[in-house]
Amino acid sequence: MAGRVRDPGGVPRRLVLASASPARLGVLRSAGFDPEVVVSGVDEDDVEGTSDAIALCLAERKADAVADRLAGEDALVIGCDTVLDVDGATRGKPQHLDEARAWWRSVAGRAAVLHSGLCVIDTAAVRRASAVASTVVRYGTPSATEIDAYLATGEPLQVAGAFTIDGYAAPFVDGIDGDHGTVLGLSMPLLRRLLAEVGTPVVELWR
Repeated sequence: MAGRVRDPGGVPRRLVLASASPARLGVLRSAGFDPEVVVSGVDEDDVEGTSDAIALCLAERKADAVADRLAGEDALVIGCDTVLDVDGATRGKPQHLDEARAWWRSVAGRAAVLHSGLCVIDTAAVRRASAVASTVVRYGTPSATEIDAYLATGEPLQVAGAFTIDGYAAPFVDGIDGDHGTVLGLSMPLLRRLLAEVGTPVVELWR
């Protein structure tokens, strides 16, 4: 059953991703996990601070919201959030295509830093750990025609910074310096470290 793993004693417990992101779910599944998805529904518009602080705060907020619903159960909850930092300005998902177009024009041929916040909560042991993974993104220089074609796919409105490397934007990203999972919204090396902090070896969660 999706979302069920067994602890060393053989007792089923829940593995829960507090995110509606198909990319994050795909990252977990490709790494051997089979989580269930419980969307947090938290407000994401009232957090201020640096880009990395915002990513961390929202990841913790999402994990907390879902963990509260599962209070009393034996569950591991994973909360995530990703924001792009461009010259100190924080960018989440663009509100409309004109904004996405402006963002792409501003980063063409340049680099920016993507911050991915991650929070893990063990509801049974009442343990938690959280941190941020950051990756430098080196953008290509798409033509105006290419940008318009990309905007027409609708993809940029669904992802932080108006881009992702596992979709239509891939040809326009020249490279990254860091963990590619961060760009997809969930760093697996960071997840392993946070799971260890709450007392769960990552290999125990493989399906």
